[in-house]
Amino acid sequence: MTLVKHNTVPFNSLFDELFNHFPATWGRDANQAYAVVPVNIHETNEGYHLELNAPGRNKEDFKVNIENGLLTISYEKKESQEQKDYKTIRREFSFRSFKRSFTIDEKINADGIQARYENGVLKVYLPKKEEIKVSPKEISIL
Repeated sequence: MTLVKHNTVPFNSLFDELFNHFPATWGRDANQAYAVVPVNIHETNEGYHLELNAPGRNKEDFKVNIENGLLTISYEKKESQEQKDYKTIRREFSFRSFKRSFTIDEKINADGIQARYENGVLKVYLPKKEEIKVSPKEISIL
C-alpha cells in the first residue's frame, strides 16, 4: 500500500487536505459527484487496516474490488419507493453514493484481503505478504 506522509506544518496539511479530494469531482455534475467518506488507515506488523465511516448502510450495498493494483471501495445509493400511506415530512438523513480508491503495492497479499461492516464502520484488512526471511546459518569448520 502506498502511503503519503504529510508535513506537520499546519498550512501544508490544510492545503493537502483541501486539494486531496478535489480532482475526484472534475468533469461531473455537482448532483452526481460521489460523497467523500472519511477513512482512517492504520499499520501493524501484519498488515494495514482501513476504516471507512459509513453509518446507516447495509453491508450488502458495499463493493470492494481490486484490479490492476487499485483497491476500490464503493457504495451505491439504492432508491427506495415511498409508500402511499407513509409520508415523509422531513428528511435529514443523507445516504449518498461514494467511491474511494487506494493504490496498493506488491507488499500486500491481495488474496488475503478481508472486509467487514460493524457499528457503521466498514473495516478492510490488507495483510502484508510474508517476507522471505534469511536466517543466519553457521558454517561448521572441518
